[in-house]
Amino acid sequence: MAMKRNGKSPVSSDTVEKFMFFKDVSWCPHETQLRFRLIHFWEARNPVKKTIIGLEMLLIDEQGTVIQGFIPPGRIKKYLPDLKQGSVYRLNNFYGSKNKPMYRVADHIAIVSFTWNSELSVLHEIPTSFDEDRFRFHSYEDFEANCDLKGDLYDVVGHMKLVNGHTLIEHSTPDEVKIDTTRHIMVHVQLHDGPVMKLYLWDQAAADFCKKFNSYDNTPTVLLVTAVNTKRLGGTLALTSMSPSRVFMDYDVQPTIDYFNWLGSNPEIAKQVSADVVTKRETLTIADIFTYMKQESAKDAFFECTATIDDVVHGSAWYYIGCSGCHAKATKGATSLVCTNTKCEKINTDGVPQYGLSPEHLIILSLYRAKISVYDNSDQAVFVLLGDAGRVLTGRHASELVSSYFEANGSEGADHEVPVPEALISTIGQTHKFCVKVTQHNFSGDTRAITVTKILSLDTPPPTEASVGSNIAATSRETVQTENEVCEPSKTRGDSADEESKRTFDSADPQKAKRPRRDD
Repeated sequence: MAMKRNGKSPVSSDTVEKFMFFKDVSWCPHETQLRFRLIHFWEARNPVKKTIIGLEMLLIDEQGTVIQGFIPPGRIKKYLPDLKQGSVYRLNNFYGSKNKPMYRVADHIAIVSFTWNSELSVLHEIPTSFDEDRFRFHSYEDFEANCDLKGDLYDVVGHMKLVNGHTLIEHSTPDEVKIDTTRHIMVHVQLHDGPVMKLYLWDQAAADFCKKFNSYDNTPTVLLVTAVNTKRLGGTLALTSMSPSRVFMDYDVQPTIDYFNWLGSNPEIAKQVSADVVTKRETLTIADIFTYMKQESAKDAFFECTATIDDVVHGSAWYYIGCSGCHAKATKGATSLVCTNTKCEKINTDGVPQYGLSPEHLIILSLYRAKISVYDNSDQAVFVLLGDAGRVLTGRHASELVSSYFEANGSEGADHEVPVPEALISTIGQTHKFCVKVTQHNFSGDTRAITVTKILSLDTPPPTEASVGSNIAATSRETVQTENEVCEPSKTRGDSADEESKRTFDSADPQKAKRPRRDD
């Protein structure tokens, strides 16, 4: 719709009524009338207590000016039944309060707050045209400049490269049931002006993504998400959805239509991938990592670290029995293995109908959780090997090693703990490039043990255009396993490596490990 910006005075005549434009709203009570379209509304909750602190709205008037609205919790029941996204309203009497400094969704200095004498009514006969929406797009440089400031929540539009680590061809239909459990989706989006960025969609935004993605006959390619927050995770700029975030795709709104047409006119752009943001991790020494962990401003992060294996920690299990669905720890039930992750729907894990009848039932879900002592020229530490990291290091799957042990020791019972295998012991003295993550457990001082998510070759070449796609996919899968810990305090994995570290690594203090070997 055409926007009318000029030619109108601040207060105009609508029969005998007076009304005000948003541009004239100031910080004070107003006994006048506003006319606007309701773009969107959402609940505002206390992040700690989760209690509702009000209903927030995004409003646009006939001049195309956008302002935020607010209904206090005690007045929500009065107005909520009449609220419908896209409808046009008349509001009499309100208070112009100061726009909040954190997580702003509009540029206006004021917020339209409903008061005790506010009167809201639907305009069925609309006297003039109102835009249906207004977006605030910014460049990658703007996102970077506003990173971690918790200020404005900007909108982002681009074309999707990966969804939860899979290409659009591989990931044809997102699993809505799974999303309801995990509450998140991670999408790699390439911006119009350059780099690929990780976009984390949570809760309602993740659910909306699934519904829209699955509703298209052809796989959608363009994604627009409003009100995203910028965070730096492990040295990489990432975007996360917030409560007011909305999701649009190919033909939903004019900006996605324009982007889709531009992408169709520039097919070579769709094939290009900028690896600068996705594949780069900061390289630190062990001492540097410990220094980072002590900083008050430290956040969950990923780093690369080259270190030599000094020993394999004995006295605790090097593997665990995990759920086939989410890989959280599975415990022995009456007749089956039970996943400890309360949000996982796999109550009885696959392939284990009669746990404890024979050791074969144990090997199906054996997963690495080995502890190794490592050192470099600066310090030493204890690293925790999880999943594929352990397989890459030893060249063997954990289940394969457990199986081999029981085959050679048939008299052992199913509850017998398999000793550290030679495949792990033989890695002592080897030097590797480790991709590691540090989390809240490290910052709080509960443990110095550091989780390894991936092991790279020491002579890994710089990314090429041909290899970027697979690099992004690997990075994505790594992040998907840990993004609940990265982006939100809540956890969905029942027995994470960090929790295990907190319980078991007090006896494996890096300060007591072997000192680094040096050639004098």
